[in-house]
Amino acid sequence: MKPPSQDTVPTDVYLSFVSSLFGNRKTLFTGMMVHIVTYVAVFAKSGSEFYIYLTAVFAAICLYRIYWFHRFDLASKEAMDHEEIARWERRYLYGGVATTSILGIGSGYAILVLQDPFAELVCIAVTMASMVSVVGRNFGSPVAVNLQTVSASLPIIVGCAALGDFYMALLSILLVPFVLTTRSMANGVREFLYKNVLASREIAVIADRFDTALNNMTHGLFMLDSSNRIVVVNRKACELLQLSDQDQLKDCDLDVVLRYGARHAFIDGSLPTLIHRQLAQLFDGSLSRTLIQFREDLFLEFSASRRADGVVILIFEDVTNRIRAERKILHMVRFDSLTGLPNREYFTELVKENLAGRQRDVPVGIMVLDVDDFKHVNDMKGHVAGDRLLVKFARKLAEKTENRAVVARLMGDQFVLFFPNEDEALLDESMRALHATMSGTYEVDGNTFRISVSAGYLIVKVGEFRMEEWQIKADLALFETKSRMKGGCTAFETEMDARYIERQKLKDDLRDAVESGGLHAVYQPMFKPDGSRIDCCEALSRWNHPEKGAIPPNVFVQIAEEMGIVSGITRFMINQACRDCASWPHPTAVSVNLSVQDLRNADIVAVVMEALAASGLEPSRLHLEVTESCLVDELATVRAILADLRSHGITVAIDDFGTGFSSLSYLDSLPVDIVKIDRSFVRNITEDSRRFKLLRGTVNLSRELGLKIVIEGVETQDQLALINKHDCADFIQGYVFSRPVPSQGVLDLVDALSKRQTSRRRKKVA
Repeated sequence: MKPPSQDTVPTDVYLSFVSSLFGNRKTLFTGMMVHIVTYVAVFAKSGSEFYIYLTAVFAAICLYRIYWFHRFDLASKEAMDHEEIARWERRYLYGGVATTSILGIGSGYAILVLQDPFAELVCIAVTMASMVSVVGRNFGSPVAVNLQTVSASLPIIVGCAALGDFYMALLSILLVPFVLTTRSMANGVREFLYKNVLASREIAVIADRFDTALNNMTHGLFMLDSSNRIVVVNRKACELLQLSDQDQLKDCDLDVVLRYGARHAFIDGSLPTLIHRQLAQLFDGSLSRTLIQFREDLFLEFSASRRADGVVILIFEDVTNRIRAERKILHMVRFDSLTGLPNREYFTELVKENLAGRQRDVPVGIMVLDVDDFKHVNDMKGHVAGDRLLVKFARKLAEKTENRAVVARLMGDQFVLFFPNEDEALLDESMRALHATMSGTYEVDGNTFRISVSAGYLIVKVGEFRMEEWQIKADLALFETKSRMKGGCTAFETEMDARYIERQKLKDDLRDAVESGGLHAVYQPMFKPDGSRIDCCEALSRWNHPEKGAIPPNVFVQIAEEMGIVSGITRFMINQACRDCASWPHPTAVSVNLSVQDLRNADIVAVVMEALAASGLEPSRLHLEVTESCLVDELATVRAILADLRSHGITVAIDDFGTGFSSLSYLDSLPVDIVKIDRSFVRNITEDSRRFKLLRGTVNLSRELGLKIVIEGVETQDQLALINKHDCADFIQGYVFSRPVPSQGVLDLVDALSKRQTSRRRKKVA
């Protein structure tokens, strides 16, 4: 590498080279004194006054150089630019070259003029020594090296050559390689130092960047030697571990630092054994990373790597926020957000953990609790009140069980409990006692709720317990409770499994029947109160099972609702009823029931319109019946759907009126044409005057609103006579006139009534 010129060398490097010229002043001034003494000695020996003049010049040059050396010391180095540095170099050159020129002239004069051996020897020796010193002093300036070597050696070469002596001429020639070697040595030193300066600069920059990066890391870092002593530590490590100044930690044993710190003990007492063991496992490679809790509010995650020379790099970071977030997420995953109880998945984990430590022949219990009619609470008081009731219920459940059971929320208003082993009789008694305790009165936000709780449970030996089966069996027991009487508590029995399997098979068969058209329709007519005419017929679905025979509608319709396929039955009934009604004499109409699922979206409108179009039935001959249970959820949606159907000329009726919670309000808010009063209003009206007054009041209110009245469930002539006497109905539906009949039966009834009317008219005419 060739040393750069002063024009290309970086300013700071150039300044360092020029500064080296003004350094080593003691040797410089010592040399000046030697020069003066030497020339005085030559004068004394030879008597040549020429050397007195040279001595005076030496003295003047010495004063010149002292002055500029002093000025250089006072100059502001930081403010110097390249040109200013060059001026200082030239000031140095003036003094330096003048000195070597005087030395060269003195030596040449001694050789050529004096020809005194002492003068020649002394002058040449001092001059050559000065040339050698050029390498050590003036390497920083190639110009100084060139000028000083030439100015010192050229007079000697000329003097030797001018003598005319062969050997002296040879000596002058040999001085040329000496000059070149001296120059080369100076340039070599300069090149070497230049490389080192640049390397030092780069190392300094890298070191500064490394130090900046190291101390601005989000991770703490220790570099440890093979004896676990700290070689490097960054600022973040000190912050995280509450240690003192990082410079004071170097060469300290890590274990000591962690135990006591440099000035502050961040852990009370000695380092816990667990932490020490975890770090030791990191160092020996047993662990790739480890999480250590130093305080309640400080979690640090460590990782380590060991180099071949035994040096260990230990990196750690504060993961407290992450741990808190993970714990929060884990809590959200494991626990119900409303009640704070474990959810189904975490309940299963807890049960498995509990069973793992139990003897296989001891009994355990699983119990499922269901708050009866909880939907009514949400409907009447709102979901906020319902949620608060569930929270209160959950708290009471947890308090009553304490540590005797694992409690969890399954879903909605269902809760599950796991009872560890006790005596089987005590276990049964405990679960029944808990069930009895949970029913009762709850005060929530000033509202009083009296709730009943249905329960199902099973008791089984640990060795026979199967996690995948417990909920099925507990649900079967709960289903049995709800089927028999809400608010009860039923233990699982083996027979329930058979009934469950039978019910599941029935579900499969029902699905096949709905998809393959295995259902059929029958029709119960609605007569004029005098029995003279059929106005409409209610379509009723029937299912004849290939093996079990006729399945009651209340059974298979409920199953269809559970399965979510009741809309398929509705679609079938609408299509079948429209086709059948189109074959009946005008204006006989047909009525079809809609379910809750049918009214959850407007798709039912398209189904109805397609059925009417396919059958050719006039919309006015189709009645659609909705029960009050259909109106509880999303009343606005139901109202919009019914209004849309009614706008097409379809008649809308409320079925089973009076069995719900808010019947009267529905009469005012819904687009309704007909009210069908439930059979419960008709029962015993001939014996119970109070019940009959209730019937008449409902009829009068409905007629005031312009609605037609259909009374269902009229079975006896006495009931019919009482209803007709007080004009309570526009139409009668019940066994008093007809049971449900097939489509052809409707035609037969209409034909028979027509013939009867014709016969009566003839008799009157006669």
